[in-house]
Amino acid sequence: MSSILTNNSALSALQSLTTTQKSLQTTQNQISSGLKIATAADNAGYWSIATQMRSDNGALGAVADALNVSGSMIDTFTSAVNQTIDVVNKIKNSLIAAQQPGSDAAKIQTDIAAQQNELKSMVASANFNGDNWLQGDSTAATTTPGSLSNSGVRKLVASYNNATGVSTITVTTSGTTLIDSNTTTASATNKGILSADGAASGKSVLTIDVTSVPTGKTIADFLKDVDAAIKSLTTVSATLGGAKAAVTTQQSFIDKLQDSLTSGVSSLVDADMNEASTRLQALQTQQLGVQALSIANQNSQMILQLFRS
Repeated sequence: MSSILTNNSALSALQSLTTTQKSLQTTQNQISSGLKIATAADNAGYWSIATQMRSDNGALGAVADALNVSGSMIDTFTSAVNQTIDVVNKIKNSLIAAQQPGSDAAKIQTDIAAQQNELKSMVASANFNGDNWLQGDSTAATTTPGSLSNSGVRKLVASYNNATGVSTITVTTSGTTLIDSNTTTASATNKGILSADGAASGKSVLTIDVTSVPTGKTIADFLKDVDAAIKSLTTVSATLGGAKAAVTTQQSFIDKLQDSLTSGVSSLVDADMNEASTRLQALQTQQLGVQALSIANQNSQMILQLFRS
């Protein structure tokens, strides 16, 4: 039945064309943005999950930066310890030379004194962003920078998840102190490997003087204390090496975790570009519905022709 009041064919064609236009706009948005879910209106559930995963991935990026800093910090201290071992070995060699009959103790002590000053300089310079695990003051208040009273451990940022928050790598630094600048209490309480008095000679590595051997002691006693210091220094190096290995392992894990989160977000919200481009071509073809609408509108014109006859 034909009617001049209602053109059912035109209504059907218009509805079809409107649907095509909406689908075309959606597909074009997906192609331009690369996302099939760009807002919560597209899919509230997936959008919420993806947003949380992006947030976690950003936090892991901050963790990765912190791990890079931690690695550089440990490298600084490790380098200083290794150089310290080299210098203490030189002092050891000088002590051996001093035991040779006819050796010039004064000249040997000049060399030892230069090496002792070098040790002080190296340890003081092993400072990273205001922190120095190799030097401090055991008599300072715990709130004072460089205090050894609160330096038993260092907690390095290692990872993050939104359930438990930040996790850390704990490094015990109570045994990494090479020089304790403590000068107000008895030397027996000094915590520094190089600054504490040795058990054999009663002198520290920093105060050894072959021209002034304590009564009842010998240069051989100096040598025993230097050997003990070298052993302690290798322990410090091992501690730092273990910490660096933990940081490196965690860096690798964080990299893989970030990749997994990135892939997960992609699977939730990214558009399949092959599918979207194919759909776009199909929808562009369906725009021929404009011609169908035009043909449907011609029916009313044909009815009007009857009245003109």
